Amino acid sequence: MRDYRGVSETQDKSTPTSPAAGNGPAAAPSGEPVKPVIPAAAAKRANASVLGMIIALAVSIAAFLPIVLMNPSPKSEGFRPNIDVSAVAGNAADVAGFTPVTPATGDTFRPNYARWEAGSASGVPTWEVGYLTPKEAFIGLVQTRKANPTWLLQQSKNAPVTGTREAGGQEWELRDTGKGERSMVLNHRGTTVILIGDADLDEFATLATAVVKSMDGNPAVTISPSDSPSP
Repeated sequence: MRDYRGVSETQDKSTPTSPAAGNGPAAAPSGEPVKPVIPAAAAKRANASVLGMIIALAVSIAAFLPIVLMNPSPKSEGFRPNIDVSAVAGNAADVAGFTPVTPATGDTFRPNYARWEAGSASGVPTWEVGYLTPKEAFIGLVQTRKANPTWLLQQSKNAPVTGTREAGGQEWELRDTGKGERSMVLNHRGTTVILIGDADLDEFATLATAVVKSMDGNPAVTISPSDSPSP
């Protein structure tokens, strides 16, 4: 009998293949990354998506641009309320018991409020006006015929008297907190006026002069026993 074992052993041995034989893809050279290849159809779809986003953004901007143009930003000078000090003072005169001062300052000192306060908490009813000065500082005006030492200290924020200041032909009492805020106080023709704020003294003097002129043009107030200052 013929022995076929030699043939079988030869057939069972595997013969290694190499890329050169065409049996598999060639390996990349050592150290060089493999760059993926994007099919043309996928690249076309990606470009179409980006183009669509750009078109959508342009449409959104075009839609909102007219709205922005129709609503311009406020001017840098800010909002200026239209306060008619004389009109408010005329309404307050009936309950005040005196003619509230309405200093004529033209357009230099701009009022941002004018009101009559009944003084329910303090017991001292007051006429109050706030002014923005030419240098963009603030001075508040308070006038009453029922001033008392306690109320005066509260209004001047417990500031000590540091001297006097002449304005409008009258000598005003000057008080200073030492923290940039000061006040000028005047008792004249039956009422007490306090100017308080963070403005320079020259702006205080300008407004104080206009206040005295207004007070001199109004009827003097007769002091009654109920109006006498109390602690």
